[in-house]
Amino acid sequence: MKKSLSGKIFTGLFAGLIIGTAIQYLFNGVTLMDTYVLGLAEGAGGMFVSLIKLLVVPLVYVSIVCGIVELKDITAFGRLGGKTFALYIINTIIAITAALTVGMIFQPGADANLAGTVSEAVELTTTETPDIFSLIVNIVPSNPVQAFANGDMLQIIFMAILTGLAIQALDTRGGPAIKTFKMANEIMMKLVGLVMSLAPFGVFALMIQLGATLDANTLMSVAGYVALVVSMLVFWIFFFYPMMVGLATGIKPSEFLRHTREQILFSLSTASSNATIPVTMRTLTDKIGVSKSVAGFGVPLGATMNMSGVSIYIALATLFVANAFGQPINSADIFTLGLTILLLSIGAGGVPGGGVVMVGVLLHQLGLPPEGLAIIAAVDRINDMFCTSSNVVGDTAVNTIVAKSENEIGTAEASIEPQPERVTVN
Repeated sequence: MKKSLSGKIFTGLFAGLIIGTAIQYLFNGVTLMDTYVLGLAEGAGGMFVSLIKLLVVPLVYVSIVCGIVELKDITAFGRLGGKTFALYIINTIIAITAALTVGMIFQPGADANLAGTVSEAVELTTTETPDIFSLIVNIVPSNPVQAFANGDMLQIIFMAILTGLAIQALDTRGGPAIKTFKMANEIMMKLVGLVMSLAPFGVFALMIQLGATLDANTLMSVAGYVALVVSMLVFWIFFFYPMMVGLATGIKPSEFLRHTREQILFSLSTASSNATIPVTMRTLTDKIGVSKSVAGFGVPLGATMNMSGVSIYIALATLFVANAFGQPINSADIFTLGLTILLLSIGAGGVPGGGVVMVGVLLHQLGLPPEGLAIIAAVDRINDMFCTSSNVVGDTAVNTIVAKSENEIGTAEASIEPQPERVTVN
């Protein structure tokens, strides 16, 4: 009789998309629909996303501190961090290489003539490509309050690591601090459960917005590009990650997909890696059985720098614009393009629209027509949904592999059964 949360989310997603599409094509111009229904959906969807984002910064900080203080051997931190960081970078490099290879083979936009399709040039607000040196320098915040206020994840992660190491260094004297952070972590997990109970309604509202704003003409003009991006991201989500997890941990691909079903649906609706952090944490700890120390450190870090989906998106979008406007990128420039995409993907914000901003930066750097950004932005929501899903499932896959290598993973079946009981009690 009771429906699973993922089932309710799917119902909300599907129903909202149908209603939104009907509003656009059947009730276009009807004041009741345009003003009240869409206005209500926009308000409800915005409130839900804001509610999720409200939890992100304290959850990231507290979970990383708890993850470090729960490490029995402090030397494990260096090993754990090194493995996680290395796998995230390798994952992104593989994604970039695959995307550029596919892009050079299929040449998206090669048969299009889009030079005159956009009436207005889009001015870029950011024109400086992030480099490794500046990324490293900016990790250390000069003002911790500002870092928390701006939601700068790299700086927050840095401060959380320092805090955790300092508490560890206190040895037995750090007991009260450890208890405080553990209690704070339990409170955050309870808040996550409460907010997640509203997810079906939030997803429903967000999908109404999406269905009502899709531009059919624009979608038709770039259908091949969209299909290529979505197809590659779907392959990454449903084949590449499950197979890698299966090879590295022994978890069956079908089982891994079953555990990440709720995470996939939620990320598709929010298109925000940061907003999906609580769901990713719950997927790892409650369903797959990954220890809190591994998930607490790896998930926030992955939401910032494990951007395989963004990498695929940026690579194919750039090749599409270059081909569509008659300025194809030759094979000699592919390595430079790939390196630039790696830096941009790490610097991309884990929020809706973060990828399209990076595409704009890259177009500027390569001297490609800025009008192309308007075309990419027109279908960004569709690509961004799958892009985000690839990012967060990648976070889950990497942390599952790391946990297995550290013997920090329990029995998934044992951890998945009690969850409904915990959620429904309160």
